[in-house]
Amino acid sequence: MFGPDWTAGCPSCSAIADGFNGIAVHLANHDVMLWAVSRAPLAKLQTYKRRMGWTFPWASAQGSDFNFDFNVSFTEEQQRADTVEYNYERGGHAMDATPAPEPVAQLGAMCGTDAPTYSRDRPGMSAFALEDGVVYHTYSTYARGVDSLWGMYQWLDRAPKGRNETGVWWRRHDEYDNR
Repeated sequence: MFGPDWTAGCPSCSAIADGFNGIAVHLANHDVMLWAVSRAPLAKLQTYKRRMGWTFPWASAQGSDFNFDFNVSFTEEQQRADTVEYNYERGGHAMDATPAPEPVAQLGAMCGTDAPTYSRDRPGMSAFALEDGVVYHTYSTYARGVDSLWGMYQWLDRAPKGRNETGVWWRRHDEYDNR
């Protein structure tokens, strides 16, 4: 959602996160905590969180292996060696293509970085359970599997024209008037 070398959060991830505020309280009242995790420094995350008006918890994994352990972040060396494994497969994802497809380059630019740097941090969702002081990893999903968390898509998928996608159409919610 926000890589360490980016100047802004990912527009598509931000659209997903826009739906978190309303559900976080309901989840908490069912013994479920929602946390967003990104590798950007905490100060950057907090500034962006204020800009977006978000109230859900957002942690920085900067300096840790957390995102790497769940295959949502990758090193430049992994990219060069073509050993990126994302969504349970090695290569084959649009973000791994060389040269980068135009939408990947566009999204990278919208985050204030280049396509390879943008491609080092990708969407994923994991669930954990804490029982008797032990943390268990219970679920993960990536890429299109994250679509189910995207509240806006649930509405668009039922609209007469569906998602009606053409290229990179997402904007951060405070940027739609800035076309």
